[in-house]
Amino acid sequence: MSKPVEPNKPLVTHIYTADPSAHVFEGKIYIYPSHDIDHDGPSNDNGDQYAMEDYHVLSLDDFDSPCVDHGRVLHVRDVPWASKQMWAPDAAYKNGTYYLYFPARDHDGIFRIGVATGSSPAGPFKPQPHYIPGSFSIDPAVLVDEDGRAYMYFGGLWGGQLEKWQTGTFNPDAKGPAPHEPALGPRFAELTDDMLAFKAPPREISIVDEDGRPILAGDEERRYFEGPWVHKYNGYYYLSYSTGTTHSIVYAMSKKPEGPFVFKGKILTPVIGWTTHHSIVEFRGKWYLFYHDASLSGGVDHLRCVKYTELHYNDDGTIRTIDPYG
Repeated sequence: MSKPVEPNKPLVTHIYTADPSAHVFEGKIYIYPSHDIDHDGPSNDNGDQYAMEDYHVLSLDDFDSPCVDHGRVLHVRDVPWASKQMWAPDAAYKNGTYYLYFPARDHDGIFRIGVATGSSPAGPFKPQPHYIPGSFSIDPAVLVDEDGRAYMYFGGLWGGQLEKWQTGTFNPDAKGPAPHEPALGPRFAELTDDMLAFKAPPREISIVDEDGRPILAGDEERRYFEGPWVHKYNGYYYLSYSTGTTHSIVYAMSKKPEGPFVFKGKILTPVIGWTTHHSIVEFRGKWYLFYHDASLSGGVDHLRCVKYTELHYNDDGTIRTIDPYG
């Protein structure tokens, strides 16, 4: 008989998983991770080591239950516009439909964001024939607000190509801002009512310090790198993200879904492996952080495993820092 999952232990060990997006659907926790595969390709800042080609869906009845793998729900060969690298996905529910949002390279090698639909949170999902018009970069995260409006947050540096889009069109030779200039922020777009397109062109989110000054590109302890996630708690929107080179999950707060967001601090200290990517979800009155590390593979950066731990707020709404190995 399968054992219940334990905090800070891999949810599954029969496959490598990463980039978990967790949601409560139909009274259960559903996790939408990327699916790492082993290969002999190169490892570089372009992210070629992350050669994922399909998605599985995981679920938990509760934290006293084993984690169920519902199997493959979408493969890159099913997506007409995509060529490779099915990176970190997310899911949402609206209109009686489940939506799976995912990045992949198109046939020109440019990252775009696609959407697939299904009638069950466990999949399978049928992709739309084209990527979302006006989409680019990676790491889509979708928030369906209490009023029914839905917002997508996305973007990642380096392999995620965010710095290539500073002019609004793709420039393969573009560099990021200088260290003394404001850092690039994630992108934000409200979704149309059918959840399949943007209502308007994406715009950049501003992340500022307590005095309203932009976080600078050289501030690698605080600046945005990739992996945005937005959740709500006590009337505030919390934008959390990976700092990339300094390997932390940090967060900022705002009263508006589009920001600006005021930087507050660190949620998760560095894990085994280079990347860190997470989600935050409430389940039965408690809050949980889902994340990954490379412990299952002994530190091989592109062979990761999804984990979870409980998350706690302070009385002022700030989040207590978590040491995953403490």
